[in-house]
Amino acid sequence: MKKAQLQQEAAFMRRSLFDQGYLDEQFEELEGLQDDSNPNFVEEIVTLFYNDSARMLSNIEHALLASPMDFDKLDDYMHQFKGSSSGIGAKRVKLECARFDECCAARNADGCNRIFQQVKHEYTTLKKQLQAYFQVAREASQM
Repeated sequence: MKKAQLQQEAAFMRRSLFDQGYLDEQFEELEGLQDDSNPNFVEEIVTLFYNDSARMLSNIEHALLASPMDFDKLDDYMHQFKGSSSGIGAKRVKLECARFDECCAARNADGCNRIFQQVKHEYTTLKKQLQAYFQVAREASQM
């Protein structure tokens, strides 16, 4: 593939992430911090997010198994995850986190479990989409 085609494909992939509501303006803010001295800045930040997220999601998963369920602890864990998600502009993930917070406030264990599955789904979908986007963007920049 030619460089121009790869650049066009990367631009299309990026735009569709915004159009489908996966990303918000915070992602654009991160892109604004990227420059020639650190051309992979955004990808590095997102990779750090995914590395940290694995631990955070595991904490939430374990807390959901506790009996009785500690809604305050769950809310704290999800608040931390939501903040990290907001930091990279993960819009859909952040919205599901807010729904989870509502279930915690209502002391709704079934709701917490159900919404957590949605959080993980949005997280996994975004991760796959961003990995594909970064791959194409890297290929375009290496040509």
